[in-house]
Amino acid sequence: MSLFSSIRMAANTLRAMDISLQVTGQNIANANTPGYIREDVILAPSPTQRVGGLLLGTGVDVEAVVQKIDHFLEERLRGSVSDRMDAETQESSYQQLEGVIGELSDTDLSTALNTFFSGIAEILNQPESVSVRNLAVLQGGTLTDGINRMAERVSTIRADTNDRIIDMADSINRLVEQIRELNVRIANTEGGDVSRSDAVGLRDQRLQAMEDLAKLIDIRVREQPSGAVVVYSGSDFLVFEGIAREVEVVLDSDRGLSVADIHMVNTDAPIDPAAGELRGLLDSRDNIMGDFLDQLDEFARTLAFEFNKIYSSGQGLNGYGALTSEFAVDDINEPLNDAGLQFTPVNGSFQVLVHNRQTGETQTTDIFVDLNGLGNDITLDGTTGPSLTAMLDDIDGISASTNSGKLTITSDSPDHEFTFANDTSGLLAALGLNTFFSGYNAASLGVNAVLQHDPATFAASNAGIGADTGNAIELAVFLDHPIQSQNNETLAVMYDRMIGETTQAASITRAVADGARVFEDTLRGQKLAVSGVSLDEEAVRMISYQRSYQASARYIATLNELFGVLVSI
Repeated sequence: MSLFSSIRMAANTLRAMDISLQVTGQNIANANTPGYIREDVILAPSPTQRVGGLLLGTGVDVEAVVQKIDHFLEERLRGSVSDRMDAETQESSYQQLEGVIGELSDTDLSTALNTFFSGIAEILNQPESVSVRNLAVLQGGTLTDGINRMAERVSTIRADTNDRIIDMADSINRLVEQIRELNVRIANTEGGDVSRSDAVGLRDQRLQAMEDLAKLIDIRVREQPSGAVVVYSGSDFLVFEGIAREVEVVLDSDRGLSVADIHMVNTDAPIDPAAGELRGLLDSRDNIMGDFLDQLDEFARTLAFEFNKIYSSGQGLNGYGALTSEFAVDDINEPLNDAGLQFTPVNGSFQVLVHNRQTGETQTTDIFVDLNGLGNDITLDGTTGPSLTAMLDDIDGISASTNSGKLTITSDSPDHEFTFANDTSGLLAALGLNTFFSGYNAASLGVNAVLQHDPATFAASNAGIGADTGNAIELAVFLDHPIQSQNNETLAVMYDRMIGETTQAASITRAVADGARVFEDTLRGQKLAVSGVSLDEEAVRMISYQRSYQASARYIATLNELFGVLVSI
């Protein structure tokens, strides 16, 4: 081995230490850069050479500059990010829902319910007072307004959640395209098997893009020999090296909302992630908000129909001169339990009371509601079976007719007024005759306009017009009255169950979100230990490389002296 070879070996060492110091400086410069992965220099002995009978080393080579990364840990971290985003999205939805419910405040529904039924109980103390009845009507309006507002606000949150799902398609496409472009650049830069070095800056960008995508949907990543990656969502791939597949929004209808789902463009297969923000948004829209609206609608329907069934059998201080049903049938020739009413009547009967103000006499007529399914079931005004309109029209003192599927009853003279009693069929409540509540769900629930116009018609009596308060007694305790259609649960239990399930689910979701955050922080700590930059470690490496550089320089100086001696001989 000649002096020239020794000098060349030392020069290689200087070059290797220079590269090592440059990488160390890069790490120190990016110690606080988000997403930066620490770089390492891979040093290896240069090939040996034969000198006579000896094999001598030729120094050191820089084989590669690579990222210090644990790919398995990165995959787990992306999964934990997806789980956290899913849990936090649902946690946020429950926070909004609890804010809308506002339980234990002065304006919650439980307060409005208790105030309303207390108002009905007050009628028992002053049955002759129209103002007390009007107060009960106003309190009923406050209750229905509260239910309407709750339904509207939850529906608004659900619609906003749906809009976020629509916007997410563009975000997914943008990140997928970014990963595809970086795949191509990394493969070109690294040159496949030509170089062992990593395209470190580009890989950092791709790693960050994959984590951002994992926030939206759960993904699986597989790196290829070329340095590119394949990104899977479920069984479909979104990125395959230099190929990207777009997603699109597909609209459908669900519970009155034009809901959005995200599908693959070329296969129309739905993206159905198990985690990520998209999963959280889908669960928030369809389950958290959607199911709560279903429960609220069921509560409102039960309140309206079951309360009205009792109320419609009562009489007020005044009767009616004219009355039109709230609900219309789809077909006047169909049996009333199959005619498209919002509520379904059953086989039974009710009474029509026609009162003559001049004589004080009251005529009572029984109307049989044949809905037993054995033929000749009652219709609104059909020819295929008994006609309710014809039955009512045959009663002296009143006339009945139908128009656009609605029933109208009018007194034949100003001296006559009419009302109803003892309805065992629920038909009056189903048609919306002599009812307190109007509407059929949380959004449409209200107080009957006729009652608001004339609070004296509040049906507190069950023994005749202005006779007693027997019906008000039943109405006042309705909140704790077992309801057969709800497996004998009371309305109070229904409400408590609805609020309790929401509160319990919110607590569970918060606990899950806290657990997801802790787990992600644990994995990030592990990643920091592997891939993060420690300034102390870099300082030690820098001193080591510096000493090697200095020693190599001294070695070259010594060789230079020897070369001078050789030349002078």
